[in-house]
Amino acid sequence: MFKAYCDAKGVSSLPALPETLAAYLAAEAQTAKPSTIGRRVAAIRYAHKLAGVETPTDAEGVKATMRGIRRTFGGARNKKAPAVAAKMRSMVAMAPEGLAGLRDRALLLVGFAGAFRRSELVALDVADIAETETGMLATIRGSKTDQERQGVTIAIARGDIACPVKALRAWLDAADIEAGPLFRPINRHGNLLASRLTAQSVASIVKAYATRAGFDASAYSGHSLRAGFLTSAAGNGASIFKMMDVSRHKSVDTLRGLRPRCRIVQGSCRGRIALGLADVTRTPKSLPARLG
Repeated sequence: MFKAYCDAKGVSSLPALPETLAAYLAAEAQTAKPSTIGRRVAAIRYAHKLAGVETPTDAEGVKATMRGIRRTFGGARNKKAPAVAAKMRSMVAMAPEGLAGLRDRALLLVGFAGAFRRSELVALDVADIAETETGMLATIRGSKTDQERQGVTIAIARGDIACPVKALRAWLDAADIEAGPLFRPINRHGNLLASRLTAQSVASIVKAYATRAGFDASAYSGHSLRAGFLTSAAGNGASIFKMMDVSRHKSVDTLRGLRPRCRIVQGSCRGRIALGLADVTRTPKSLPARLG
């Protein structure tokens, strides 16, 4: 985008002058969020360093422009409502009979219990899931905070009220899925497709069930599953460090704002989250059998 801007202005994008970058940032501030602009500045800095030329991002004029943008347009984020345990119970209770209902119920419960990002959820394959005596293991092979795709495995416990393990098994059995994408589209004729759901589909499903449960759909998104797990865990006195084991957050600061009762101490979560979905303290002791 910066190159297109520079080409239109007839100026150089690499190397770029500080005044060119400052003007670009001011123009972008009219339509883009400060966080988005910050990422673009980082990308421009990286491109200049990669090319071995002086970076304009360190110039005081550029820094002053960014400070002004944050002061003027920063404000509080328009955060989406977390689908906390009680609301999640209400949402999954609205799942209809049939294949789509089974898929949606499994997607919502697994997404909540694993504090999944929507991109992580739709990237799951059957081979990434392993059932255990106490629940299941889910291997996340790449994520926003794992760009090198080293992978991480998290534990999800069985639930007493709404069980993600049982919901997932019911979906896989009904759809006769033994390999490949875990969550798949279903066309308007009720036929299962071989492709995987998109991240946007997760957001649409969350909004649809929020509406069915009588909630304001505009306040919900795909992120509500992840936020709901973390908010519910915090409400049950879970240690931030144990929450980070599941959420894969790299920084404690990201979780500090959930609520004052989030204790910055090491320890274990006090039992399961109210919904009975996830116990982040349990680690299976033996190699589990694969689901499917």
